[in-house]
Formats: sequence, C-alpha cells, structure tokens
Amino acid sequence: MRSVIPDYLTEALGDVEPDTSGEPAGYIPELASADPDRLGAVFATVQGEVYGAGDIDTEFTIQSISKPFAYALALSDRGFDAVLAKVGVEPSGEAFNEISLESDTGRPLNPMINAGAITAHSLVGPADLNPAERVERVVQGLSAFAGRPLRTDEAVCASEMEHAHRNLAIAHMLRSHSVLGEDPRAVVDGYVRQCSVLVTARDLAMMAATLANRGENPLSGERVIPEPVVRQVLSVMFTCGMYDAAGDWATQVGIPAKSGVAGGLIGALPGQIGIATFSPRLDPHGNSVRGVSLFERFSSDMGLHVMGVPAAARAVVRSHHVVGGGPGALRVLQLQGGIGFAGAERVVREAVDSAPPEAAVAVDLTMVHSIDDVARRMILEVTRRLTLDGHEVSLVDPESLMPDPDPGDGGRLTVVDTVEQAAQAARAAARGGEARP
Repeated sequence: MRSVIPDYLTEALGDVEPDTSGEPAGYIPELASADPDRLGAVFATVQGEVYGAGDIDTEFTIQSISKPFAYALALSDRGFDAVLAKVGVEPSGEAFNEISLESDTGRPLNPMINAGAITAHSLVGPADLNPAERVERVVQGLSAFAGRPLRTDEAVCASEMEHAHRNLAIAHMLRSHSVLGEDPRAVVDGYVRQCSVLVTARDLAMMAATLANRGENPLSGERVIPEPVVRQVLSVMFTCGMYDAAGDWATQVGIPAKSGVAGGLIGALPGQIGIATFSPRLDPHGNSVRGVSLFERFSSDMGLHVMGVPAAARAVVRSHHVVGGGPGALRVLQLQGGIGFAGAERVVREAVDSAPPEAAVAVDLTMVHSIDDVARRMILEVTRRLTLDGHEVSLVDPESLMPDPDPGDGGRLTVVDTVEQAAQAARAAARGGEARP
C-alpha cells in the first residue's frame, strides 16, 4: 500500500503554489537568479523515515539555517560558559542583519542574528584552529547533521563576499569590543563559507530531525551533539529563529524553526519530527512566503504546536489489576507510553491511593517506550516505599529501560521479563511462607 504522507505533502504544495508574492533575495546576485517557482517539503521522523514531495533534491545554499547548527557545534566544542560569555540568548526583535549588541559588553543579543552567528562561527572547534581548519570543522559538523558529506558553493561564496560590507562592519564592531579576538575579515570569510554550504530540502529535514532526536542522526545513528546542547539550541530557535517575526511564529506555528534567504525553512519538534520546506520567494522578514504558509498548515493539521500538549499523564497507567488469588495474588501496575514527571506523578498517586493489600506487587514496563530521569527516580522511590510497607516488589522490564535499578535504602527489587515470572515468584513466596512454622 502506498503511504498517504507524500500525498498529503503534494496536496499542501498544490495549495500554496499559486502564491507568487515575495521575491528571491536580491542583494546577493547568485541568489537573485534562483528559480522562484521551486517548491518542496519533507518530513523526517526520529525513527529515520523520510517523506517528501516536490523539489526535495534540488541543491541550494543553507544560508542562515546554518546558524543553529554552528551554534550547537560551538557549544559542544567550547562549552556553555565560553559561548554564553560571547553570545547572549535574548530575542532582538530586529532584522537578521541589524547590529544588535549589548550596550555595556558589546555581546550580540543571540546567535540567530548575523552578529551572534559570526561570533558563534568563531567559537567552533578548539581555540587554536586556524580559519581554514575551523571552516572544515563546520562543514564536517553540518555533514554529520545531514548524514552525508556536504560541500561549499564557491560561486555563491565569492558573490556574498563581494557584498559582505555590512557583515564586515559588524565583525569590526565585534572586534572593537573584544568579542572577536582575531582578524574580522577572516571570520567573515569563514562565516560566508558556512552559509554557502549546499543542501537539499531532504538534507535539511534530516538535520532538523537530528535536533528532534536529541542530537542523534536518525539514519546514521551518530551522536552529533550532546542532549543539553539540543535543548539550548531548540530554545533559542523557538524565541529567536524567525527574527522580528518570532512572536507571530511562536503563537501561530509553535515549532522551533530557522529560515534562510535562499528559501529554506526548517522546524524541529522534539521527539517527533524534522520538517523542511524550500521556496525561494521571501517576505519582508527574509522568510520564505510559501514555506511559512506550509508550516502554518502543518502545525494546524497535525497538532504540532509545542504548547498544544496532550493530556498524556492520564493514560500512563494502562491498568491496575490482580493476577491469581489467595496468598499468592500479584497486584500489577501496568504502565504505558513515554513517562515524564506528570506521568510519574500519576503512578505515585495510583500507588498511594490504592494501598494494595496483596503481598506481591509488580510494576510492569512492558508497554513503556521511554522514561526520563526524574520519572525513573520517582518510580524507583515508589518501589522502595512499597518494600518498606512489607511488599515484595518486581519490576517487569524486558527492554531494560531501568538498567541496574537501585531503589535506595531499604528497598528490594526483583527485575523480571514477564508478568508471569513475577506471578510465579509471588506464588513461590506464598508457598514458602505457608511452609514455615
């Protein structure tokens, strides 16, 4: 059977195709000559499935979409303290090329505007890299996000450098505040090369999916950046990624996103999906006109707004039942889905409210696909307190979601693969108790 998802994407592209408003970026000759009718969209899931329609394998330059990824590389390579000392995280409310610097420190407001992106580029790799080595590290990093080797478009790079006067002015301002510690022109040349890397909509969707997948490329399995870096990058994308349209985007679309003046647009929804669109006509903010329309539709149709959180916690406890009868009865608390704090609180409440009379209790994780750290600690504390109340507690964990679980002082926990094994242990314990005088 043919998947319905490419058909949905084709329909969505057809609906926005008649919109010919906006123009390709005119201030860079190589971009001004782009075919304005190109149009494509791609979904990439965190499981590595890719669905697309339209011009999804047409190469174009990544431009400002490189900013969150270079920022991620800088955070990974230099650490949070070193990067935050040079680049802030506050929305500027201004266009991408404004000289937005803090009045007292000269620090750029965030890494999504050009001043912050130029600074972030200078922080990629170890401090002793020369400019050419730093560009190589950036291209290798972008390639890891995409899952394939990427290259720079030298013609676009040369065209942009001929018209890089404003970025050079920004870099000299940064140098005057000691935010940059090296030749401003060399940094801008490297930054322009970063922006001139060739990608496709397919590449961008996989790069976004890598962010959505906690920094691990869903296809290659490579850990590209650590999880704390992912959270930082997605947070900044959500508040700053769409420049002076960030507020409208956050309320109407609600997906961490980044645009580029070549017509690309990406969104990364944590734990779910990476999305990319390509259409060169831009609105006054420098964002793809048809790309924005597509994202608005995807968010509405698919319920992707990050603030539209489903009430999943109520469904975490799938059942609360008893297996067997008499002294060997087993109380089973069957859980399901992904469990975070709210879900774990529901488990705690269930255990407290039920006060199981059975001597044996099993916490069944067979239908659980993920447990975060806080939820893991909360559930282990439940098992510890059940032990202290006199219960024999089993953890049914066939997928080792809790490897080497330690319930803490006074806690006892037997790990088994099936509820039946826990029931057998309960019956055996009951028989042993009956045999004792």
